[in-house]
Amino acid sequence: MVFTINEIAHLLEGKVVGDDSLKIDKLCKIQEAVPGSITFLANPSYEKYLYTTQASVIIINKNFQPARPISASLILVEDPYLSFTKLLTKYESLLNVSKKGIEEPTYLGKNTTIGDAVYRGAFSYIGDHVQLGNGVQIYPHAYIGDHVSIGENTIIYSGVRIYPGSRIGKNCIIHAGAVIGSDGFGFVPEPTGSYQKTPQLGYVVIEDHVEIGANTTIERATLGNTWIKQGTKIGNLVEIAHNVEIGRNTIIVALSGIAGSAKIGNHCMIGGQVGVAGHTEMGDKTMVAGQAGVTKSYKNGNITLMGTPAFERKKYLKNYALFKQLQDIQKTLKN
Repeated sequence: MVFTINEIAHLLEGKVVGDDSLKIDKLCKIQEAVPGSITFLANPSYEKYLYTTQASVIIINKNFQPARPISASLILVEDPYLSFTKLLTKYESLLNVSKKGIEEPTYLGKNTTIGDAVYRGAFSYIGDHVQLGNGVQIYPHAYIGDHVSIGENTIIYSGVRIYPGSRIGKNCIIHAGAVIGSDGFGFVPEPTGSYQKTPQLGYVVIEDHVEIGANTTIERATLGNTWIKQGTKIGNLVEIAHNVEIGRNTIIVALSGIAGSAKIGNHCMIGGQVGVAGHTEMGDKTMVAGQAGVTKSYKNGNITLMGTPAFERKKYLKNYALFKQLQDIQKTLKN
């Protein structure tokens, strides 16, 4: 597909500096761009490529002041990264046509309600009393258990396993290999040294516009619900334990683990490889740096946490600066 710079600028509501009639047929990284491609500059550390890139046009902040002449045309916008994401979204929508219809063989249980324009891929399994909204896409080899409900336009990719009773909202995306509604880790020690399994009788509720990464696991509640609220995005290989509650528009990055009955607020950001202890609570807009271990509650929110055990960022950085000098301090003390 080919577009002119002027057409792209119109889509992004940006202003063109340079030749707006050039034709663009590729999207590239700034350091790998070739003639006929469009790229963007959002991170200042990549500015050096701005003066050497072969891209025909660059999306850039409207207030940016270049240090040297730039050969490419520019599209000036408020937020280059957001604008480039918008462009990628548009391009993806043109490339991908939603699948529809039924591929055989598939299994469909009793008393199941299926909306219009639903896609059911080969070897998919849909149990009894399931509800699928309009435009739902179930890719091959997905398993949908009994009494599951899935809202309209939600995509369930290949290999996803959704256990009975789970409820998934509209416009969600669940990537390959994710497991929704498996048993929480509940065992009671016996006097003999063995363990008695605690039945997990609750469910998982996922609200609208949630995205779940590949091979992520969300456990069903012991009683009540494990609850993922609207707009939250969860990366690959994340563990969400039983009875966890995650607020609206929260980000949880790959390889993180949230232990049972923890509560995460709205608009939080949890970095990669973070661990959150059970029965703790994070207030709204809490940010947790990668590899941190949160062992207590921070209910007031609006805080950035680092380290293990995690504590406030400024204190962490001051203490870490001291930690790096411990060897020299030890030598001083010995002298």
